[in-house]
Amino acid sequence: MIGAVYPAGSSYLTKNVRRLFVRHVFKVVLGMSAVWLGSTGMLHAQPAGPQGPLPVSVIEARSTNIPNVLEVTAQAEGAKETEVRSRVNGILLKRLYEEGSPVTAGQPLFQIDPEPFKITLEEAQARAKQTAREAARLKLLFSKQAVSRKEFDDATSVNEIAQATLKTAQLNLKWTTVTAPVDGISGRSLRSEGNLISNTGDAGLLTSIYQINPIWVRFGLSSSDTAQLPSGRLDPKQNTSIELLLPNGQVYAEKGQLNFQSTFIDPKLGTQQMRAEFPNPNSAILPGQFLRIRITTGMQENVFLVPQAAVVQSERGFMVWTVGPESKVVPTPIKVGKWSGKNWIVLSGLKPGDQVVTDQLIKIRPGAVVKPTVVPLNQASPGAASGSAPTAGAQKNAAAQKDAR
Repeated sequence: MIGAVYPAGSSYLTKNVRRLFVRHVFKVVLGMSAVWLGSTGMLHAQPAGPQGPLPVSVIEARSTNIPNVLEVTAQAEGAKETEVRSRVNGILLKRLYEEGSPVTAGQPLFQIDPEPFKITLEEAQARAKQTAREAARLKLLFSKQAVSRKEFDDATSVNEIAQATLKTAQLNLKWTTVTAPVDGISGRSLRSEGNLISNTGDAGLLTSIYQINPIWVRFGLSSSDTAQLPSGRLDPKQNTSIELLLPNGQVYAEKGQLNFQSTFIDPKLGTQQMRAEFPNPNSAILPGQFLRIRITTGMQENVFLVPQAAVVQSERGFMVWTVGPESKVVPTPIKVGKWSGKNWIVLSGLKPGDQVVTDQLIKIRPGAVVKPTVVPLNQASPGAASGSAPTAGAQKNAAAQKDAR
């Protein structure tokens, strides 16, 4: 009110001024927002029209024949593993070889205390000389009819026993030096100096010698492995190639040959045990070493190769997206085998000429219209390396498959 007088200390004026200020600021902000929206065109935006076909890369399915390839874990073992045992009882005095070194047949490996056997030998020698003299004396008397036939025969028998005892004593003394029975690589010593060695049971086992050229590699095939072979089993009559994969992933230079195939399934392991032989001139493979063995045998006929990234895996199995009539994608269930490089081996579910989508799988839904571009198999979206776990792309593909269904 004009001319009105407000009491001193009144808050009426202050509240009015504050209210007017707030209204002014609100109008200013609202005006600026309208100007900004108008400049960006958002106030006049029109709804988007229908999108065009989704560009995708596809491969044309072509049937082919590829070899059957199996890879399984294997373990090396010596072609001959010979135990070195003591033939006499006694105290072990010394080890005469370096553990793990190559040894030759006849090389001394251990020394057992020979003194008791020397004494036994001396006694046997004395006894043999005595009986030999007695047998010769009675032989002369018998020729003169001075003794009976029985006395002569008894003396002869005693002499023969004494001579045999002498030979036993000589052998026992010789056996106190334990030698290598074959050539090979020596193992660790199982007995230490001062141990009492017995020639019975495990107490007589001193070490082992391994012949590693050639080397044997033992492995087993499960029922799921043999099911992938044409006849359901490994046929040695077929042209079979056996390769060895070293721990660093490289292929061993020497080719192997199957030298044993069991005729029954091991009840403990559930596998058919087999063994291959490989040349090992440089001792690159050692007994007990774990490796992988690759078996190539026979052919898989009329199969298809599809990039790993194009295959979707879910709880319902495997599938791919194929281009159907009117360029619409269709989920196609497939049956897969193993990996071949960066591709899946598809056993069934595809026909020659089918167009398999290899990219844009996350954006695809059943019935979506696409614009396919045919690319060669080797230029399709790369998958994971052979034998590795599914890639992140494959996991996303599985998620897309689940959403699509």
